[in-house]
Amino acid sequence: MTRNIIVLGAGMVGVSVAWHLVRRGHDVTLVDRREPGLETSFGNAGIIQREAVRPYAFPRDVGTLLRVLPNRKVDIRYRPTGMMNAAGPLLNYWLNSSGKRYERIVNEWASLIMRCQDAHAPMIEAAGAEALVRKGGWLELYRTRKEFEERQEMARENHERFGVEYEVLDAEALYAKEPYLGKGLIGAIHWTQPWMVSDPGGLVQAYARSFVEQGGRVMQASVEDVLQVEGGWRVKTSEGALEADEVVVALGPWAGEQLARLGTKVPLFVKRGYHMHYSAEEGAKLNHWVMDAEKGFLLEPMRAGIRLTTGAELADLDSPPQYKQLAAAEKVARKLFPLGKRRDGQPWKGARPCLPDMKPVIGPAPDKAGLWLAFGHGHQGFTLGPATGELLAQMMDGEEPAVDMAPFRVDRF
Repeated sequence: MTRNIIVLGAGMVGVSVAWHLVRRGHDVTLVDRREPGLETSFGNAGIIQREAVRPYAFPRDVGTLLRVLPNRKVDIRYRPTGMMNAAGPLLNYWLNSSGKRYERIVNEWASLIMRCQDAHAPMIEAAGAEALVRKGGWLELYRTRKEFEERQEMARENHERFGVEYEVLDAEALYAKEPYLGKGLIGAIHWTQPWMVSDPGGLVQAYARSFVEQGGRVMQASVEDVLQVEGGWRVKTSEGALEADEVVVALGPWAGEQLARLGTKVPLFVKRGYHMHYSAEEGAKLNHWVMDAEKGFLLEPMRAGIRLTTGAELADLDSPPQYKQLAAAEKVARKLFPLGKRRDGQPWKGARPCLPDMKPVIGPAPDKAGLWLAFGHGHQGFTLGPATGELLAQMMDGEEPAVDMAPFRVDRF
């Protein structure tokens, strides 16, 4: 039976939810204050990460914590106020990052990651977006033997448990693939399964166009209030009120604020990130997406230039940007690859919506019939948006989802 559904949030997750619902014959309106794909989904590394079967754990060893403490590293920085305001969720994040807790989380998380490409593929085809997607994987670079060998051991385990495919490259093989990389690298892990996207925001926009072509509507407006009314829901926006049978909250880092107004508290915090595009010095070419694993940044040859994406900044969602982390990453990146001039007028800043058990919320809101949730994907909203849309649409239509969704319910908190 056709239902009237409003999806709030037009990032990869929200667009994917809307796409799957309209494909099932529902009357769907997608609402966001900006055009699709211009927030968090715009600024990421553009990798559909089939290999990412382990969510990012909070550092547990004393050496790493002491290394981070001076707040001058490339991979992670923090604002004291942001740390204080998220103290509770961060403590639980730390507790969940080792032992049996973490192993349980890995199994649950991997059940989503393993579906990512099968979920993206029909959307890419329907959107005619094949030109944006490149297959063949990416390279994780290493300088020290100990780190490299530990990562190889993890790769072997992930292959056995979750079917992750990879190739170990020694220095000679690495430089054969990437001859313009700087000296001092001892090898790399070539993750061969992932798909790379040359314009992440462009892929979200292509999915949104496919959604519209199937009969969906996109409304650019700010959400002012969400109210449960007799028979359904009313969404008040800057462009007027909308009525619906059901509402999906897919607002990424802004989901917590909206749910708090509805009486549902979630321990959401953000990891912010920055990017900048560069030209390459004359004659230099970067053939693959590459990650400097021991420094904590990525370089990606995209449509707009070579994108440098930073690691994480623990800060409040709306605190002013601070570009020192990007500057530190750029300094190291110029030694790794001959970057040319900056191409953007100013750095891009975004925020990854995170939860203390590293898993997203996907499913119904308790005690609020017709309210559905899809947010909190951390670093992997771009990877997991289509799988989330598929699974949530199955749940909303009363079907048995392809994955056990109990671990992703909001009432686990």
